[in-house]
Amino acid sequence: MNPNTAFDLTGRVALISGASRGIGESIARTLAAAGAQVVLTSRKAESVETVASSIRESGGKAEGVACHNGDLGQIAETFAQVEQRHGRLDVLVNNAATNPFYGPALDVDEGIWSKTVDVNLKGYFFMSQHAARLMLRHGSGSIINVASVNAIRPIIGQCVYSLTKAGIVSMTQGFAKELGPQGVRVNALLPGVTDTKFAAALVQDETYLNQALPQIPLRRVAQPDEMAGLVLYLASDASSYTTGASFIVDGGLLS
Repeated sequence: MNPNTAFDLTGRVALISGASRGIGESIARTLAAAGAQVVLTSRKAESVETVASSIRESGGKAEGVACHNGDLGQIAETFAQVEQRHGRLDVLVNNAATNPFYGPALDVDEGIWSKTVDVNLKGYFFMSQHAARLMLRHGSGSIINVASVNAIRPIIGQCVYSLTKAGIVSMTQGFAKELGPQGVRVNALLPGVTDTKFAAALVQDETYLNQALPQIPLRRVAQPDEMAGLVLYLASDASSYTTGASFIVDGGLLS
């Protein structure tokens, strides 16, 4: 394998959900810098188009599309647009997620349950289904699911969120086994606590940090850009023999 081209994504189309900020934005910028045509999705068109415009100004190829990850109609329309505009899809990064409740499991109501499961689990499944159908047309592709270390070790107060992330790990393995023989790879990224708006409830909780940081060998939370390198690896030919795997990026917390 040529190290000069192993991570080159020139000519490939990558869709990144939840790309208006945080980890998703960092992933989108990284894949665009590697040459990919990136399609960024988020619930609000203006938010995701701001990031796409910035990528274009930096010389990358990017477009923003409004898509609510919990709405199957919007998901179908998004992939129809990708097919119409580009005729193919090479990379899907399932990143959009929600965590509307931070508190005891006994206080979770059906609304909280449904919103969390619809976006984090149902959305990932049907995004993967649509993506795989496009990828199978040319016999290759990479699906990367952003889960969480909560999939392995749930944090108190995040029961429903954690179980959806555990489901994503299982889903990753299931899709990998079914799609591997046809050339499509499926892997998962399990980030530790990362300094994003999404994780603000934890990052700004001094009590939590005082307990958590001593357990992290690197003694700090992650920055969004520190997740993007692994996604580039999984999206590229450098990981051509990697599928069904879950990669923990948590500063050593679970080691």
